Amino acid sequence: MQSIKEILEAVKTGELSVKKAESLLKLNALAVVGDYARLDYNRFLRRGVPEIVYAQNKTVSHLNSIVKKLSEVRLESNNLEIPIILSRVKEEQIKPIMDEFLSHKEFASRLEILHFSEANIIAVVGKNDIPCRNRGKIALLAAGTSDITALNESEVVLDLLHCDTIRFNDVSVAALHRLIEPMRQILDFDPDAVIVAAGMEGALPSVVAGLTSVPIIGLPTSVGYGYGKSGEAALMSMLQACSLGVSVVNIDSGVAAGVVAWLISTRSQLRGSA
Repeated sequence: MQSIKEILEAVKTGELSVKKAESLLKLNALAVVGDYARLDYNRFLRRGVPEIVYAQNKTVSHLNSIVKKLSEVRLESNNLEIPIILSRVKEEQIKPIMDEFLSHKEFASRLEILHFSEANIIAVVGKNDIPCRNRGKIALLAAGTSDITALNESEVVLDLLHCDTIRFNDVSVAALHRLIEPMRQILDFDPDAVIVAAGMEGALPSVVAGLTSVPIIGLPTSVGYGYGKSGEAALMSMLQACSLGVSVVNIDSGVAAGVVAWLISTRSQLRGSA
């Protein structure tokens, strides 16, 4: 993936013109779509993470136009390794979005569209994509089977950004011996961060934080019943974690957890290679 450093190095070696570099580095680079979207297509250069489009409350027409514009920008800039990601895609949006993309023959030779049903994500990626050098490593834990859906968002985002992952499901505090072998494998994997998804009382992130030295990202889920059934209990529990080193994202925010983990991992890899 092209970073600002890589662009400057390419100018230095003569592989990239100053004019082209200037266009790539513009902080105010926006792709305006109708009167409803201003797409920040250079976000990856500034933040190391592409703009991720929240699909749930958008019309199919709006989403199709957004995907088309971002695809055109990727082709024009030749940044095909930066994925276009639509999150929280509803069932009725999937086929119209896929069909519309495939109707654009100019995309077919260099781009492909993927649907990750387990995470409600659609992504456009470059064909024959070459993974970036600084992959990073992230571990993922789901406290219960009911927490898997939220964690799927995190895993798909990390996979699309070429991050190495290891994952274990149903390892909650209700039976702590289930966590022993996964933690052994996670410590051998030596991740840059661990995402822990949990509902109910949300205790697992605190337990994991007490067993490892890497940053823990708590992902509270809307799993449970009675008081706090929408995830508030898990969120409050994680915010009050006794073990230090736990950060927390919003309820069911698997995409946000994946992005935070990715940023931690890339910074770790960059410092390690310096």
